[in-house]
Amino acid sequence: MSSVQELIRTEADGSISFGDYHLDKKAKAEDFESGGDLYKVKTYSEITKLERNGMFVYESVPGTAAEHLTVDDYGMEFTVSGDQDAQITVQLEEDMEYEVFVDDFAVGSMRTNMSGKLSFSVELSEGIPVQVRVTRR
Repeated sequence: MSSVQELIRTEADGSISFGDYHLDKKAKAEDFESGGDLYKVKTYSEITKLERNGMFVYESVPGTAAEHLTVDDYGMEFTVSGDQDAQITVQLEEDMEYEVFVDDFAVGSMRTNMSGKLSFSVELSEGIPVQVRVTRR
């Protein structure tokens, strides 16, 4: 995967795919409805950001493309692509401990801050998607 051509889309399984790190200029899509929620995505080579119902969900620096993002009470899962390593921040339950897995390899246990944000890095190379799973402990 290299980018989501529509900037954001709903997959057949109900998950969300979004982002295009190949863009030189900022692009955004607002009021994208999926599963009763409204999404907004801003993306380009330097940053990708996703909001649901006006609330932060995902951000990467530099920009990435994420596919099949699912979020539930126990964490989130998605596949991410980019042309360079990225710092990813996601919104989860506040002050809770989570295990982060990258391509099924546990990279560590981390605690969200008081606002529920969790940040981690992923090593990315063009054309090689990476599976990320964040699970509450």
